[in-house]
Amino acid sequence: MQLSEFYNTYLSASQSKELQLALCSGDSSGAAKKVVHLLADGIEGSSRAIHIARLSESLGQTMLTIVNNAEDAEYLAADLQRLIEPQAIDSDEQKDNKKSKSSNSGSITDNSAAAQKVFLFPCSHRKRQKTADEAYEIQRTQALIALTESVNASIIVTYPQSIVETVPQRNSLSDNTIHLVVGQQIPIRKLTEQLSEMGFERVDFVYEPGQFAVRGGIFDIFSFTSEQPFRLDFFGDEIDTIRTFDIETQLSEKKIKEVSIVPEMQQQGAACGTLLDYLPADTIIVSDDLSLVHYSITNDDSSDDNGNLVAAAEREQVFAPLFSDTYSSLEFSRRSYFANYSRVSFSILPQPLFHKNFDLLASTLKDYIDKSYQIFISSDSQKQIDRIEAILNSKDMPRCFQPVSMTLHEGFIDNTARIVFLTDHQIFERYHRVGQTAAKVRRSKALITLKELNQLRIGDYVVHVDHGIAKFGGLVVSDINGKPQEMIKLIYKNQDLLFVSIHNLHRISKYKGKEGSEPKISRLGSGQWEHIKERTKQKVKDIARDLIRLYAERRQQQGFQYSPDSYLQHELEASFLYEDTPDQQRATLDVKHDMESPVPMDRLVCGDVGFGKTEVAMRAAFKAATDGKQVAVLVPTTVLALQHYNTFTERFAQFPVRVEYISRAKSPKQVKQILDDLAAGKIDIIIGTHKLVGKSVKFKDLGLLIIDEEQKFGVATKERLRQMRVNVDTLTLTATPIPRTLQFSLLGARDLSIINTPPPNRYPIQTEVITPDDEDIIREAIELELNRNGQVFVVSDLIQSLPTIENRIRRLCPHARITTAHGQMPTDLVEQIITDFINYDYDILISTSIIESGVDIPNVNTIIINSAHRFGLSDLHQMRGRVGRTNKKAY
Repeated sequence: MQLSEFYNTYLSASQSKELQLALCSGDSSGAAKKVVHLLADGIEGSSRAIHIARLSESLGQTMLTIVNNAEDAEYLAADLQRLIEPQAIDSDEQKDNKKSKSSNSGSITDNSAAAQKVFLFPCSHRKRQKTADEAYEIQRTQALIALTESVNASIIVTYPQSIVETVPQRNSLSDNTIHLVVGQQIPIRKLTEQLSEMGFERVDFVYEPGQFAVRGGIFDIFSFTSEQPFRLDFFGDEIDTIRTFDIETQLSEKKIKEVSIVPEMQQQGAACGTLLDYLPADTIIVSDDLSLVHYSITNDDSSDDNGNLVAAAEREQVFAPLFSDTYSSLEFSRRSYFANYSRVSFSILPQPLFHKNFDLLASTLKDYIDKSYQIFISSDSQKQIDRIEAILNSKDMPRCFQPVSMTLHEGFIDNTARIVFLTDHQIFERYHRVGQTAAKVRRSKALITLKELNQLRIGDYVVHVDHGIAKFGGLVVSDINGKPQEMIKLIYKNQDLLFVSIHNLHRISKYKGKEGSEPKISRLGSGQWEHIKERTKQKVKDIARDLIRLYAERRQQQGFQYSPDSYLQHELEASFLYEDTPDQQRATLDVKHDMESPVPMDRLVCGDVGFGKTEVAMRAAFKAATDGKQVAVLVPTTVLALQHYNTFTERFAQFPVRVEYISRAKSPKQVKQILDDLAAGKIDIIIGTHKLVGKSVKFKDLGLLIIDEEQKFGVATKERLRQMRVNVDTLTLTATPIPRTLQFSLLGARDLSIINTPPPNRYPIQTEVITPDDEDIIREAIELELNRNGQVFVVSDLIQSLPTIENRIRRLCPHARITTAHGQMPTDLVEQIITDFINYDYDILISTSIIESGVDIPNVNTIIINSAHRFGLSDLHQMRGRVGRTNKKAY
């Protein structure tokens, strides 16, 4: 069953008509509707979203829905979008089909964007003297444009911290909006002038909002009204077609009929209005608790760091219409903010907590079936539905529910409609993935080529795959078959010229060689470049032959063949708190396949920091332990050893697996006892630093070696590892592999699994470079984090500098609880400090790079790195990965 089918089934049995009649006061002759304050009590879970969606469709009025915080807003907007705009949310399979159709037929027409009704209106996440986050600016502008232009009633979902942030005046937004329609007559020169006056930047290739590019009759624009840029194809002065296009491939995707082009309005100096200026007179204000909204708007100054808010003293007066008889209101609460209101009572309960107790789930469903309730269980994954069916089948309850193929955020039980709607993520206690309304992260890694080409300067060295190294000579316009076409000019030896069409950009790359040395420019037509390529290919073949011989010898070794997954393995994976990403699932299957084969595993799992590599390792370790094999987990630091020990212990708490760790923090007596138990086979999983490869460490039956952050280990340690793992399965985890390790994997000498997909609800980490003496921004960053009950890392490369930094932070933030840790402290003291910090005994941890590898403290979402130029790129990348590990914006 599709979600839309459940939606209609539920509404036909619910009390939604009563809400509609209560809000729809006034006569049908066109008289103005009265202002009505309605209290709907007893509505729980995502049934609220269902009733909001139905009211919007039936009343045809704009609805401003104000929830308590950003996370609630995203979940509600996602639910509403799934109910009202299901065609806008495609599965991966549907997306693949669309891409295939697009590539086969050139393009597809899709005007679903024109039907968009649900808009998230978030904070811009603007910091003083800094620009706003582009993705949030786009969402804010989309909502304002919808309120200004949309004929269809819109649902705006927001929260108090966003409402108090100023917006452009309504007339200013209209004056700075360009409407373009297919068939419209407008000279390219005039459009270019208009965009330049509005602050758009002219570039060669568009890859971020606020840019435009002109290539003959093709005009690319990236407006702040869309998450994709537009491509206008002109025939003379007439707009022939308008399409969206992919910024990574620069290929057109969907045809649309009209667009609105809006600049970054904050830079236009027009931010002096509020969201209320855009609301139609018949807007309905929807809220869970209007009293709390009133308090947050008028008293909460926690977001004043944006530097672009309505002053606290003015808010009571400015936002008074929200809390008066100016607009009709609907409150989902037990008590109304208003003295005069109407009440509609519902009998809806939130989804029960099962705590993964499937006996309780089965008995609960049986009770409701006996009472003639309809049971619906929803999931975004067919695999989860199959898993629930299998569990209920084992409880003698086959086919007791109807599956719903797209889920909402929260389940509910409607006693009036006699309907039970459950969600799989609540049953399994997983975090729910937010919907399409969350800010989409454009992956800058794929845009490097375009950015480099856009930043090329005349005289820079480039490489053409067919002709070799040349100097970049700029962009020129040539006449090709009577049509102007932009070409890239390359200058070779003896001033020979080569002109390359922009359609062949993929054959050109920026030259990357040893810093400070100039390359030898190739000669056109000499065959010299082909000889260089042939010699290089031959050397690669020689290296590959040696590597293949080396690894072929290893393949001849007989390893242990693990049995297929047991019921314990299924239970462990079902208890994972988060929803697996597709790459995590693939990596897990790859590792299991390797372990179940007789050939020793040698697999590298490469994924960005915080993308879930440790979970893959824990599943592999558990599989080995349940087959009677011992597991060694090798980590580079004592802090990471403690972190992994806590993670593994918590994850395996309900299973018969013994986990221990050794490091210099353990006393000699403790280490001796652990090593004795390890040799006797009493320990299943041992975690440790390089002590694990010492001669005193003996295993009874080592089956799996897991190496975390291999790049941190020295040559001597790796030589010892090579002796340990002749016929032992080996799993290597890293976010920043050293070139040799990565090269082995790319050549196929080692198996490779890549985790590219970020976990659900992750935001891009906002990274800024500031001068050390900019104390205002340092104080602002710390205060912002502490105000949202978060914690802060402050990292420096020198131990001697830590006291100075601590004194400075204490002066800037005298109320903060601060502690310091570094590698020269006694290990047990370091572990105690880290444990206390994890337990929130401190707000700020000042340390050296000991927190760099693998430390996972989700409450830390701001990291300040002193003297960043002293660290390597790998170190900086790892330290940056210590924040942004939850669904909070990180800095």
